[in-house]
Amino acid sequence: MQLSASPYDERLTAPRSWWVICFLVGISLALILLPLGTLPLLAGLVGGTAAAAVVASAYGSLRIRVVGDSLIAGEAKIPVTALGEAHVMDAEEARAWRTHKADTRAFLLLRSYIPTALRVEVTDPADPTPYLYLSTREPQRLAAAIEAARKAAPA
Repeated sequence: MQLSASPYDERLTAPRSWWVICFLVGISLALILLPLGTLPLLAGLVGGTAAAAVVASAYGSLRIRVVGDSLIAGEAKIPVTALGEAHVMDAEEARAWRTHKADTRAFLLLRSYIPTALRVEVTDPADPTPYLYLSTREPQRLAAAIEAARKAAPA
């Protein structure tokens, strides 16, 4: 496998405010367990915070990568030769494409806390997916990496 000229790797991590919410979940559970004593209160604080942190971490663990001649987005792995034009979308356009402009057959990798996205057309006639919608903080860089991988891919 040949590495692309412009490799790309992005983890769609949860925003910092979600970690504060994780701590608040722990405090809430601690307050619920307060009548049972100090030890259950501490267990609720630690356990509730840890459980909420695991959920936030898992939700923010998805990655988008361009490796060799493939685009890997979450669980999907697509050869760049099956991809067409990439459209960089600002926050307003991205919102439109994940709501009223969305196609139900499209592959959507959505993260509501990431306002920008990249829409990449799928050109493989055997694939019913019309496009990939990828939430990304750096849509221009991802588009450039896909284009570089497409040019470097064997014909």
